[in-house]
Amino acid sequence: MHRTSARRTLIAATALGLALASAPAVAHAESTPGTNAPVKVTLTVQGPDGVLFKGKIRTRGHEVTTATGGTHRCDGTNGGANPSAVPTPTAALDDAARKRHFTWDGTWYASFDDYSVDAIKNVSGGGSAYWNISVNGTSTPVGGCQFKLNAGDKVAFTWTAF
Repeated sequence: MHRTSARRTLIAATALGLALASAPAVAHAESTPGTNAPVKVTLTVQGPDGVLFKGKIRTRGHEVTTATGGTHRCDGTNGGANPSAVPTPTAALDDAARKRHFTWDGTWYASFDDYSVDAIKNVSGGGSAYWNISVNGTSTPVGGCQFKLNAGDKVAFTWTAF
């Protein structure tokens, strides 16, 4: 009887050990899902005379093409901001423009590895204003191709005079 109990304890301990040994790999895999999975965000474009666009948009990081800036990746890896591709504010703006048929333009700055949004729906910042990017009410500390968006974020491009 003592031998049977010891054998059961050994088998249970081995099974538990195997389960615990494999648990970190499973937990790690679940905590880092595909980072560039599409997310749905609310995008607002606020011009000097009111709202130019407001709506929900499904987006992910991707290449972006503008008339002034050309084609460049805009997937959060810009400037080494994220280790892998993620949805970004400028990609969301680009997706909204393509899906809702409005224009935007931006200059590409290689030194920043990012676009500067110059005009949306033919409203440009010019010499006395710029397009500010904020997420959930806070200005982004990095460019619009570098900031990682999460599902449900509120993204705003706001014409801002200085």
